[in-house]
Amino acid sequence: MPRGARLGVDVGKARVGLAACDPDGLVATPVATVPRVLDATGAGSADVRRIADEARERSAAVVYVGLPRHLSGAEGAATVDARAFAMRLAVAVAPVPVRMVDERMSTVTATSQLRAAGRTSKSHRPVIDQAAAVIILQSALDAERSAGARAGELVEPPPT
Repeated sequence: MPRGARLGVDVGKARVGLAACDPDGLVATPVATVPRVLDATGAGSADVRRIADEARERSAAVVYVGLPRHLSGAEGAATVDARAFAMRLAVAVAPVPVRMVDERMSTVTATSQLRAAGRTSKSHRPVIDQAAAVIILQSALDAERSAGARAGELVEPPPT
């Protein structure tokens, strides 16, 4: 596996959680919660720009975006939204690859971990998206180590 920082992105309706890891891909850590721009259609929206800036600053080797599926594996409205966001992000960060990874239960797991740490629902709202992004990224890192290859499905931006 080539060295390089990786970013993890949890796409929500109101916020986007962002996590990053070291160049060796050992440990995912929270970075930021970015306000979501819902009516955006291009790669120039403030949320996508913020993540693209972070990718450039960290010289990211790959960006992992969570793919929210139903427990059955079926895709729904949230999946369509995440795929559209990932496509806009892929255009903004090219040539850095964007890959979608299964994120079933990431927010539930993040909420559970924050509760176990003694945070109330109200106090963890600002960081829940970051915690979910950490879980998404750490899962991708673990998959990379076990498979010896990048995790998830590649998002192919349209040709320019």
